[in-house]
Amino acid sequence: MFTLVRSRVRTAALALSAVAALAFGTTATTGAAAAPAPAKQGPTSVAYIEVNNNSMLNAGKYTLADGGGNVFDIAVIFAANINYDTSTKAAYLHFNENVQRVLDNAATEIRPLQQQGIKVVLSVLGNHQGAGFANFTSQQAASAFAKQMSDAVDTYGLDGIDFDDEYAEYGNNGTAQPNDSSFVHLVTALRANMPDKIISLYNIGPAASRLSYGGVDVSTKFDYAWNPYYGTWQVPRIALPKSKLSPAAVEIGRTSQSTAANLARRTVSEGYGVYLTYNLDGTDRSADVSAFTRELYGSDAVHTP
Repeated sequence: MFTLVRSRVRTAALALSAVAALAFGTTATTGAAAAPAPAKQGPTSVAYIEVNNNSMLNAGKYTLADGGGNVFDIAVIFAANINYDTSTKAAYLHFNENVQRVLDNAATEIRPLQQQGIKVVLSVLGNHQGAGFANFTSQQAASAFAKQMSDAVDTYGLDGIDFDDEYAEYGNNGTAQPNDSSFVHLVTALRANMPDKIISLYNIGPAASRLSYGGVDVSTKFDYAWNPYYGTWQVPRIALPKSKLSPAAVEIGRTSQSTAANLARRTVSEGYGVYLTYNLDGTDRSADVSAFTRELYGSDAVHTP
């Protein structure tokens, strides 16, 4: 099987930082909840959405023909960035203009999904500046960045944070190389800040291989972990139960329907509880989505424009 690393569009360099975003943002509330879609039986389905090009609302447009449940249980905003301030020599959370637009318009971009029963998580990604999850040089610095992330979750009424340790380019701008303590301190602080929110791991990069330090293993502080290579099967090497892992990963519209179906069939037969998808766009992808929902849930998918 070919290993296909996802081709991601990195977030633009010109945008507001999280500091500005949080200064002008207001603490979000979900408001009156609409009736969620009917419950379904089967694995948790995840949809990463490139908000530079696509709407988060796409995740809510797919339901199961049999029973009407949501196809997607978690929608991931892709992506915020971990940037580096060369004057203060500190990492900071950064939103490009498209991520900022989604967050500022949470009432119309996020809340409808949540009211439908879909969790909305913010992915955080490196941005070629040398800052990453694996090179904080002190517990204090890691905790400070954890607070920026948890503040964003609180401010915009999100359901959690996803870690994606790609494109950091450790060493740029004179930054440190990865160390063993950094990610452990970061995840520990983030979990303490948001004990009831989702923390997920896109299982790639130096951070993903540094989950234990000083007798502390943060594996169990994650809710989910998934394979980062689309069109393949790879079990994440993290001490989580099968119900929290996605060895399958597909890119909707690029991974063949037969491969998506085979990966979904294997997910069920081997007892795993998560199925990861990437790049859900605004096109009617019901044929691609049905290829895996038939195996996961015994039903075709219906697209509602």
